[in-house]
Amino acid sequence: MASSDPSKKPRPGPWPPAPDSAAMPPSSWAKRTGFRPKFSGETNASDSGQITTLPLPPAQPPVQEQAQAKPKQPDSNLDLEAGPVAPRQGPTSNGEAVVARDRAKEKDKELTPPVRKRRESDGGKNLGANGLPTAGEGSRRARNEGAATVDVLPQSLDDDGFISRNSHMKYELRDSPGLVPIGLYGFQHFLSILGSLILIPLVIVPAMGGTYEDTANVVSTVLFTSGMTTLLHISFGSRLPLIQGPSFVYLAPVLAIINSPEFLGLNGNNFKHIMKELQGAIIIGSAFQAFLGYSGLMKILLRLINPVVVSPTIAAIGLSFYSYGFPRVGSCIEIGVLQILLVIIFSLYLRKVSVLGHRVFLIYAVPLGLFITWAAAFLLTESGVYSYKGCDPNIPAANIISDHCRRHVSRMKNCRVDTSHAFRSSPWFRFPYPLQWGTPVFHWKMALVMCVVSIISSVDSVGSYHATALLVASRPPTPGVLSRGIGLEGLSSILAAIWGTGTGSTTLTENVHTIAVTKMGSRRAVEFGACAMIVLSLIGKVGGIIASIPEVMVAALLCFMWAMLTALGLSNLRYSEAGSSRNIIIVGLSLFFSLSVPAYFQQYGISPNSNMSVPSYYQPYAVASHGPIQTKSDGLNYVLNTLLSLNMVIAFLVAVVLDNTVPGSRQERGVYTWSEAEAARREPAVSKDYELPFRVGKIFRWVKWVGF
Repeated sequence: MASSDPSKKPRPGPWPPAPDSAAMPPSSWAKRTGFRPKFSGETNASDSGQITTLPLPPAQPPVQEQAQAKPKQPDSNLDLEAGPVAPRQGPTSNGEAVVARDRAKEKDKELTPPVRKRRESDGGKNLGANGLPTAGEGSRRARNEGAATVDVLPQSLDDDGFISRNSHMKYELRDSPGLVPIGLYGFQHFLSILGSLILIPLVIVPAMGGTYEDTANVVSTVLFTSGMTTLLHISFGSRLPLIQGPSFVYLAPVLAIINSPEFLGLNGNNFKHIMKELQGAIIIGSAFQAFLGYSGLMKILLRLINPVVVSPTIAAIGLSFYSYGFPRVGSCIEIGVLQILLVIIFSLYLRKVSVLGHRVFLIYAVPLGLFITWAAAFLLTESGVYSYKGCDPNIPAANIISDHCRRHVSRMKNCRVDTSHAFRSSPWFRFPYPLQWGTPVFHWKMALVMCVVSIISSVDSVGSYHATALLVASRPPTPGVLSRGIGLEGLSSILAAIWGTGTGSTTLTENVHTIAVTKMGSRRAVEFGACAMIVLSLIGKVGGIIASIPEVMVAALLCFMWAMLTALGLSNLRYSEAGSSRNIIIVGLSLFFSLSVPAYFQQYGISPNSNMSVPSYYQPYAVASHGPIQTKSDGLNYVLNTLLSLNMVIAFLVAVVLDNTVPGSRQERGVYTWSEAEAARREPAVSKDYELPFRVGKIFRWVKWVGF
């Protein structure tokens, strides 16, 4: 029995206990000194939730000694980043302190149990960025197993849960929550991203001279091909829950082709003629993208693509349309500003308001703002606010004689919501079929432009794959899985071109924000939503109603969508050291030159008194007719003037050259971490996430770019 005499109690040791060796430095700065971690998931310090190995505490004394020894309370201000604090020395001499410390080390080595390795067969649950366990799981293992691992620097989250897997997804990649939740969340996923699906046809079809009926048919075709290509991508592409559709990457080059000099002089309805030219160019460019993926060349290009390259490239896509956005909103200022204000209020001021556990205003900011503004414009139109005596809005502006009507022609054409004509001209049932606009026309100069655009589209998709995998999958995909996804995106764009959408079909960048907000990562739900889109596309009246949306409302929504696309692009910098002067200069130069160099090409040869045959908001895309590059080859002039006038191309070229030539560590650059194929085969969770269905992967096992 222990003695009750306080003077005979053993003296407690120092707190924290003396380490048996110097603490391993945290990975946030140790990699600069050559430190290499032993954990497979930890490859760069840009990923939050790093795991740091700390020395084991000494073995617990016997129960009797525990009862006698009452240790001191730990310091509440203990710095986990700095490791254990050295114990304070007593009043003994230096020699006695050294001898006592050496004896304590030998005793600790004898009593310390061996450290067991972390289990690698975790079924993909509770894993953080790059496959690391979350803070709660890692701490639990450390307590239960006595392992020498603790989680420091836990993943930081914003109020929208937009950073990493630690956002507690409701349903992850392979979850099947049931028929009702799958249907609800699947339709919600597509509805929240509806603006990205329908806005591009509402811009390009009127620019080609198409009618309301043409716009309705193209919208229905876009919904059909989006559902079809999404099903293909989830089944045979990257297998991530990513919606495929008309990306904004294609919008600027499509407008450049529409405003080509050879099309400006066409008479009559030139919609079908330009659409066939677009189909031919997109088919060639998409075939190049498919070759890039399935040939394995994408794995080589992947070495050049990092967050410092992806970030300014995507941001430049959104910034490139500033000359189209608000100038079009100004044509009917009351409707356009109302649309912008509603979307801002829903997405920012009301983003935390929940209805039945769902952030309705944040998720459906674009559809809600569109519906309310469209209803307000419809009521104003029916009440006669935009009707002027003796004026017909259907008469071309050039044929209007009355000064009174000329003064109000802009408001009549841009503010009115004429649903009757679009609804009446659309059939109840219409099946989109291939080559509905005719046989595609191929020109090498337009096809070459689309080949370069397909590379930019692949860069955009790489960033989306990485960010989505960290949210919903057990590990990031392998380079082979990524190449497989890029190859299938090329095939999907070929199908979209054959069906006649006017653009390619690629991964929509807005997917990442939608998944982070809705916390729905189940691919079954997205598959159900894709099927719903196919069914809706067969109802011709749906396309007719969407076609009746005024252009000013489309421009107002695009102001929000392009701003969000810019922010999503810049958010990729969180995987690198955003505060590094190297990265700041590279991103700043890329963004500045992406605006300045195209402006030089777009303004070259244009005087203030020049009479352009295109509207002012389309002038930046008519550069092929007056660009500074003038050689003996008209085709070469067209290609170079068009490509160098695209903001995303300049941003990509500047960023990829600087990031791969300016010295910088992997940690500083934030080099993307992809799973190794051999390691992925050994982990059942990773194999189930990315392996092809129906044993297709086993049949093509000899093809390295299928991923495993």
